[in-house]
Amino acid sequence: MTQPTGHPGYDNPVIPGFHPDPSVCRVGSDYYLVTSSFEYFPGVPLFHSRDLVHWRQIGNVLDRPTQLPLPGDLPASAGIYAPTLRHHDGRFWLITTSAGGGGNFIVSAERPEGPWSDPVWVDLPGIDPDLAWDEDANCYCATAGCQIARIDHVTGKVLDGPSPIWSGTGLQAPEAPHLYRIDDWWYLLIAEGGTERGHGVSIARARHPLGPYEPAPHNPILTHRSTNLPIQSTGHADLVQAEDGSWWMVLLGTRPRGYTPGFHVLGRETFLAPVSWVDGWPTVATVEPRQTAAPAWHPLPAPAPRDDFDADALAPEWVSPRARPDGAWSLGERPGWLTLHATGDTLDRPGYTMIARRQQHHDCHVSVLLDADAGRGGLSVRLDEAHHYDLEVGDGLVRVVARIGPLRQTVAEQACEAGPVVLTIGMRTLDVLPPSVTSADQANAPTGTLVGAPDTISFGLLAPEPAVLAELDGRYLSTEVAVGFTGRVIGMYATAGTVHFDWFEYRAAATA
Repeated sequence: MTQPTGHPGYDNPVIPGFHPDPSVCRVGSDYYLVTSSFEYFPGVPLFHSRDLVHWRQIGNVLDRPTQLPLPGDLPASAGIYAPTLRHHDGRFWLITTSAGGGGNFIVSAERPEGPWSDPVWVDLPGIDPDLAWDEDANCYCATAGCQIARIDHVTGKVLDGPSPIWSGTGLQAPEAPHLYRIDDWWYLLIAEGGTERGHGVSIARARHPLGPYEPAPHNPILTHRSTNLPIQSTGHADLVQAEDGSWWMVLLGTRPRGYTPGFHVLGRETFLAPVSWVDGWPTVATVEPRQTAAPAWHPLPAPAPRDDFDADALAPEWVSPRARPDGAWSLGERPGWLTLHATGDTLDRPGYTMIARRQQHHDCHVSVLLDADAGRGGLSVRLDEAHHYDLEVGDGLVRVVARIGPLRQTVAEQACEAGPVVLTIGMRTLDVLPPSVTSADQANAPTGTLVGAPDTISFGLLAPEPAVLAELDGRYLSTEVAVGFTGRVIGMYATAGTVHFDWFEYRAAATA
């Protein structure tokens, strides 16, 4: 395995932030990877790499409303689940599930950057669909459960099945099936145990895609359950062979922080682990924050931390909950600014105007220059409609609003003069408390100390006059509190009139 000088390994996750259910394929020297996007538009972020470590988002597969109908009343964490990306017969193919609106469908493209086709629907039950072809060009689609059918991948027609195949070792939620033809065997890789702390990866093999399958003698081949490892919930994996012949696994995992039970705030992220083959079975290394084994090193340019909104289109990392309707936003309406027009008067129910990006580091800060003289809006840290913190300007005030479950409260406000202002939000990881911490320790903690929280989130002004308005406990914007499958996003929004944004800056802190 190639070990470039000066680069003894790599850092995990390789794609931080809310990027779950990774699926990867290699075409020559290039790797392409997609992840789930749930209720966000555009859907299915698409990444490119030359080394499996450094990834750059080059687009979104589902970037047109005709490809991605997300109903206005779609619940949070519904939408696009678990895509599979494959390259076959000179074309890219992607199959995924629209949960809560349509079922399974296929899109395809000649180039990964698109344009991708409109959906071809596949009449198969289940989620987490997979695509695999045999030497006679038969296409097989496996789904969670696990079921398998032979389909026409061009028309979506089901030709045979679905039929049951190996469904794991007996743990709950056998899902995320991926079929591979390797030498004379068909391997079926699945996740089981649930996508929470019991998650794991298991595998079986057969001489034919329909089975019968024999399980690996050392299943699960990867799990971090019942350990104190810093990366948890490891599962929903995909295998890829590198150009040098080495094998790798991409998978999702979480990084819980804070006192027990631990809180993961960034969502399920994409990790990388080396794979070796022993007696015809894959063996996966423990997924560490720092891996010593590394593929050949071909770094890509890092994205700029600041977006000045001078381009003709939004960068691919910008997303919106459920929809981004024409007329709700524009670039160039005020030259060099992003303009948002309110379509709803609150972030507490769907229908508002928001453009956001994923939080990708535990320690980071975000700043934005905005002009809200003709409306009301600002910055929000969002998990869903019932869990978000907002730093808002309007009506001559700047205020911090917290929505936690059924409760909504303005926790701080001060007068704000008319004209542009610079808002800032910072996330700071707190020290993890030792197991000996007690309720008395918490009761006697200094005022303002967020004992046991995964992080503290601060809200303030940088201009016209610097001021810290509030600091809030980050655990209430975590999956363990809010439930669901996503992670935090940080975004610009408008809830009244028109709000203009000159620039947005996201920077990771040195300790992230």
